[in-house]
Parts: sequence; C-alpha cells; structure tokens
Amino acid sequence: MDLFEHQGKEFFAQYGMPVSAGEAVFSVDEAVAAAGRLGTPVMVKAQVHAGGRGKAGGVKFAADIDAVREHAGNILGLDIKGHIVKRLWIEEASDIAEEYYASFTLDRSAKTHLGMLSKEGGIEIETVAVENPDAIAKIWVDPVDGLTEAACRQWVLEAELPEAAIEGTIDILLKLYIAYTEGDADMVEINPLILTSAGKVHVLDAKVTLDANSEYRHPDYQQYDETQVRDEREAAAHAHGLQYVGLDGTVGVIANGAGLAMSTVDVVNQVGGRAANFLDIGGGANADLMSAALQVINNDPSVKSIFINIFGGITRGDVVAEGIIESMKRVKIDSPIVIRLDGTNAEDGRRLLEPELGDDLVLEDTMLSAARRAVELAK
Repeated sequence: MDLFEHQGKEFFAQYGMPVSAGEAVFSVDEAVAAAGRLGTPVMVKAQVHAGGRGKAGGVKFAADIDAVREHAGNILGLDIKGHIVKRLWIEEASDIAEEYYASFTLDRSAKTHLGMLSKEGGIEIETVAVENPDAIAKIWVDPVDGLTEAACRQWVLEAELPEAAIEGTIDILLKLYIAYTEGDADMVEINPLILTSAGKVHVLDAKVTLDANSEYRHPDYQQYDETQVRDEREAAAHAHGLQYVGLDGTVGVIANGAGLAMSTVDVVNQVGGRAANFLDIGGGANADLMSAALQVINNDPSVKSIFINIFGGITRGDVVAEGIIESMKRVKIDSPIVIRLDGTNAEDGRRLLEPELGDDLVLEDTMLSAARRAVELAK
C-alpha cells in the first residue's frame, strides 16, 4: 500500500520523528482555512502516489493567503504522471539550509535490509546513482541483529554529512529503521531530510509503502487501504479479495498462485499475444471465487478471450471444474474461455468439463497450447 505524503508523515510521527505541522484538505476553501490556522508562509503540496510533483507544478510556496488560494486552485485537478490531484497538504514552510536523502528497503538478493543515505537530497535517488554513485552511502542490516547506534553512526560518517547534522540524522535513522521493521513496510524514504538554518535535522517529505499482507497485525492500516488508487477493474477485484493487476492486452488471465499467474502472462506474450491482466485466485477455486474472477475480467472491454490456467496442488481439479461450470451459469461471459487444468484430480476435472465444451469453452492439454489457442481466439 502506497501512502500519501501526509499519511507517511503521520506514520513517521508515531515513531518520534520530527515532521512539519500541516493539514490535508480537499478544496480551495479548506486550503485557505488550514493556512489561516497554521499561519503563513506555508507550502501547498499535491498529494498523489507519484514522484516528480515539484517539476510538475504540484508543490508551491505561499507567502500569504492570496497565494494559498491561487496555488490550491491551480494544483487541484492537476495531472501528475496520470494521477489527478484531489487532495492537498498544507504545511508550515521550513527554513532549509541543506537537503539529504535517506531510505530503507529490502535487498532481496542479499536477503537483508538495505539503507541508503546521501548528502545529495531533494532529487530522485536514481539520478544520484547515475550521476554521482559515490554520493550514496549504503548499509546492509541483518534483520536478526537490527541497526545498532554504532553501525548507524559509521554509516552517517561515510555519507560525509556536516558535523551539525550528524547527531540529528543518527537519531532519525534509528527511528526510521524501527518504523520500517515494526511497521511492516516494504520501503520508507525521506527526500529531502533537511538541516534547518537553526541546526535541526527534520523530515520534510515522506514516501512509504506498507506490506498489505501485514494488515492483520495493524488494524489501523485499513485507513490506508481505503485511499489506494485503483481503476474500476482493480476496485472490483479488491472487493472480492482477488490479487489483480490490470494490463493493456486482450487475453484475460486467471491462475492459481502468483508464480503461475506471472508465468501465464509471460507465455501469452511468448506466443505473440498480450495479457489484459494478472489475476491470482490463490489456493481456492470454488464457484464464488471463480465467478468473481470471471466477472472482473468479463467487465474489461479490451478482453477478447480468457485463459484459465490451473495447476492443482492442494487445489483439486474436480473442485476447480465444478467452480468453472457453476460460475458460467452465474455470469454471462462475452469472450471464449480456454482452460488448462493439471495436477491433483485433473483427470476428474477434465471429465466434468467435457460435456460443457464447445466454441466458447475450450480445453487444452498444455500451458503452451492453451496460450496459443487463447491468443488465436483473441484475434
């Protein structure tokens, strides 16, 4: 789950990190009222799940209320990398002396947490990595050992931050690591982390991605789930608990398991087609789940054929077949369906499907032949 900036700052504040006072608003009048309570000058900041807001005109300094009104009116409704601005963050302006970058994420290849710190903040870390990679100090943290103060201090010294920023940065990084691990985050980023003219280190921006699978440990994360930006297809799939990602092809994909779903998307591309989606129904394939999956895909006008790819492990092929047959009675399908069914009780499942086969329901023996048939039908 991607958090808006103001949600990220509220998240960081729970772990004791210093953030600027501000208010989230949804209209020009609300922006003006918030600025009146905070006191000018303020920053008027677009809240979208995308970077590059400043370059797109989504972050503006407002010296007075008239400027707040002008900037809020210009930013609301702005298109930033395909994201339409519907909310703003009105924040007390900060006196910036220097800008840094700090983040934690998972280094999957090393199987450890990766921290990155740079004295070149305020710009995208990818740009720093290309233009001046030596400006990024990295630390790999064993999840068992955690981040010690001694290791953190050495990391900050390697980043060559000025003396005035060292202690404040160490304090924030230790808290950032705790927020990252205890908060079940996939990534936490502060860009920029600033040093004020008064010598204080301060969080000026927040980018946070939380692991949605950890929501059962954090009931309050429901508030973040409700603000996720999803298109109509993704929203419908999410309502049924389906793992769905919309793509731009014509072959609808249903598979059981994320790995198989990704492989199915790949094999459709391999045989000359394009997948319309990634949809993982998980370990269950009963009539309710299959009906929901087919309905989501069927509502996508770009879908011209549907490829159901099931490999039964714990999932039984006969149960899958019964689910498909029942779901087709519930949902009027506009596109032909190609099924590949293998694994546990697959032969029983195929026998159940045989009386239903025809032009609109095709059974193939292999994943590759099924992909080819689905792509042909989509044409």
